[in-house]
Order: sequence, then C-alpha cells, then structure tokens
Amino acid sequence: MLFVFAAPSGTGKTSIVKKILELNPELIFSISATTRIKRESEIDGKDYFFLTEAEFENKIKDGDLVEYEKVFDDNYYGTLKSFIDAELEKKKDIVFDLDVNGALSIKRLFNNLAILIFIKPPDKLTVKNRLINRGTESPEIIEKRLKRFDFEMEKINEFNFVVVNENLDEAVSEVQKIILKYKTK
Repeated sequence: MLFVFAAPSGTGKTSIVKKILELNPELIFSISATTRIKRESEIDGKDYFFLTEAEFENKIKDGDLVEYEKVFDDNYYGTLKSFIDAELEKKKDIVFDLDVNGALSIKRLFNNLAILIFIKPPDKLTVKNRLINRGTESPEIIEKRLKRFDFEMEKINEFNFVVVNENLDEAVSEVQKIILKYKTK
C-alpha cells in the first residue's frame, strides 16, 4: 500500500508522519527529491534527495519522476519512480509526505494501492502561528504558503481520509488506526 499524506504547510503533517514511522518501523518512507537548499538539521538521502535544478529537470525529461511540482520558493519537489518501483517489488508499504497535487498524482497512477490522508489544521490562524514559530522561512515564504492554504483545502474531498491535527497525539492515534486497517500484514 501507498500511504500518502498531504496538508497545507504548518499543519503538522511531517510530525505525524515521523510518529507513524516510529510506531511502524516496517513502513518505508518515500524520500522526495527537491532543488531547495538543505536546512541545517536535514540529511541528504534521508530527509530529501537534494538536487540541482539541472539534475531535477533532467529527471523530468527522462520520465524518472511519478510526480513533481514547483512550489512556494520556486523550487522543485518530486518523487523518484525508481524508489517506488523498488519498494513495491519488495512488497513494502510506503509512506509519502507530499503536497496535495503530488498526492493526487500518486492516486491517479497507483489507484487502489494509494490511501490518501489529508491532515487538516484547526484553522488558518493556527497554521500561520506554527509557520512563524517554526522559524525556518522568511515572511515572504510564509505569505506564499498561506496564500496556497485555500487551494489546498479545496482538495480535501478528493482524499480517502481527513484527520484534524488539533492535538498531535490524538491525530497520530487516528492515523495509526487507518494504517493498521490497510497495511500489508
């Protein structure tokens, strides 16, 4: 199965995904490729595959990505086809942490293998405060992320499940129930 998480920025999606991976060590995390600059705490090949714009565009041209998009800060993000194919060949369940368009692309390509889980914030103000408190982006990038919020919320009905993240532990518990129901035994 492909467990695909998407949400507006600042919703806590990545925190939930990390907890789910701790609770289910047999799940494989799909590492996205990106052209954005690596944050201090991130590790290449673990958090993302950090590529130059030229490298990424070659992968697009060669059909090496199952989904990709240029978002927020004019950087590319995408999922490597070779990574998914290798894990499915091994009969592994994969967890994805994507934007809404990437999630919907995965659903179109893999159909019933993909379970889409939308992490919904309590409200837009909570998202804004989380983004500011994170301290990783400039005010301009935060504003771009907030402008995308409404677009992302409009896609909520295209997901199999919606989990509200008002309380992280409760959200993780709800997601864990979904994972246990659908993961390969």
